[in-house]
Amino acid sequence: MKHLKSCLGDLREIFDRALTVRHVAEPFLAFDGPRPALEIKAFMDERDFDVVGVRQDGIVVGYVECSKLMGKTLEDHMTPFESHLEVDETTSILGALRLLRDSPRIFVRVMGHVSGIVTKGDLHKAPVRMYLFGVLSLLEMQLLRLIRSAFPDDAWKSKLTRPRIKAATGLLDARRKRNEAIDLADCLQFCDKATIVAKSQELREELGLQSKRNAENRLKKLQHLRDDLAHAQDVVTSRWPGLVDLLESAEDILQGSEDSKL
Repeated sequence: MKHLKSCLGDLREIFDRALTVRHVAEPFLAFDGPRPALEIKAFMDERDFDVVGVRQDGIVVGYVECSKLMGKTLEDHMTPFESHLEVDETTSILGALRLLRDSPRIFVRVMGHVSGIVTKGDLHKAPVRMYLFGVLSLLEMQLLRLIRSAFPDDAWKSKLTRPRIKAATGLLDARRKRNEAIDLADCLQFCDKATIVAKSQELREELGLQSKRNAENRLKKLQHLRDDLAHAQDVVTSRWPGLVDLLESAEDILQGSEDSKL
């Protein structure tokens, strides 16, 4: 069985080159340092801003948090930018995603100066969702490849219940009526592939999944993420910061499938 031409490395290369942090960043609003703190706090409360920048001599040099503004000037409450939370506009979205796991925000430099901001809310945007769905789609394709290799002649049926086999058969009949050149394995859903992998020691070992329970838990979470992405649901709020762990889990399993000898 030939390996798929599409792989995790290809997907990362596309996103690293074509989609960077500037595609999800928002403009970073800033005010001069001597401005009254309470005046800016009222402005931020009205617009539901958590942070704004502080300018000195025309350059944004730090930020203030709305919750900490009490009195006097913005400069009295300023936090200088932490270098590890500053990224260039050409930084990959994946790099930004991992930084946001440990920080509520990162700041984006354009021509050497901070002028953008990325927060957790920006992870709802299309570029991030596209990458997540791309990884999960590749994973599902690789799982099918491994299942075909490990269980020729539909031997995988022994791992599924009758209702799940019936569902796949029904889908096969419907798709063949549309003259689609497919077989029964093509009609397996993500949950079916996950079940087959979890029940197969050989496949678990190939993918680096320690046990049946470990395989079931990890693949079920990825299935739910894939379903939410497909139906344009919120994939961040209830999963943060676990979303990054889920992504890394998917990438690890996908890499294992690409390295498999099957």
